[in-house]
Amino acid sequence: MQLAATLDQLNERGYAILERAIDAALVAEIKRELAPYLQGRYPGRNDFEGLKSERVYALLAKAPSIAALIEHTEVLAVVDAILPPHYLLSAALAIQVHPGEKPQAFHIDDSGNGLPLAAPRPPLGVSTMWAIDDFTETNGATEIVPGSHRWNAPRAPTEREIVKAVMPAGSVCVFLGNVLHRGGANRSAGSRLGITPQYCAPVLRQIENMVLAVPPDIAGRYSARVQALLGYSVVEPGFMGYVDGRHPRKLIPAATPR
Repeated sequence: MQLAATLDQLNERGYAILERAIDAALVAEIKRELAPYLQGRYPGRNDFEGLKSERVYALLAKAPSIAALIEHTEVLAVVDAILPPHYLLSAALAIQVHPGEKPQAFHIDDSGNGLPLAAPRPPLGVSTMWAIDDFTETNGATEIVPGSHRWNAPRAPTEREIVKAVMPAGSVCVFLGNVLHRGGANRSAGSRLGITPQYCAPVLRQIENMVLAVPPDIAGRYSARVQALLGYSVVEPGFMGYVDGRHPRKLIPAATPR
């Protein structure tokens, strides 16, 4: 899908799907790297995380192949067009939804950090959901409420307003941070794995403390773009984000980026 068409869909519906944005080899590598962390030992701790789901946080400290999703060229072109320069990676986690999981509560990802912002408002973030398994009608595909980013006031959506982000493995659903969405119920016999990198405006606090989740010695394995998204960067003009008066990338040991 061309960038202009994707942006038109995001403006109108709040989401767009880029089918088969990565190949099967990368999907397989991601599954291999995440396998040690998806052994059923750490189910979700509440209904929001999913009591029959598993979540893996601090992904770039555990699965290096995830960087290809976070800095995917087509995705970042979309985020570049929506968010201010020097935006950050706010969260990046894997979610494996097992059979019998219930639907999440509807929510938005860019809550505004408590800022008193009246609706409707521009998005403060852009989220993505990568299908590492096929997302189907029955296995817990992300559910979205198209147009909810334009609502004048929050309300519960009707069933007729909800759509499922059905897509084959290797695809990505890109959606605005202020569009209502949730993880769907898994009524199938198998699990589905998704990965959700989320990006935020540079003036917001990241949902995940990325420079602690991915400390300098690990950040040095990645490209300069990924390092900047993590927070080893400053907002220009100005110097917001400095450490002891210096650019935070100077904390990263000399290394050959991936």
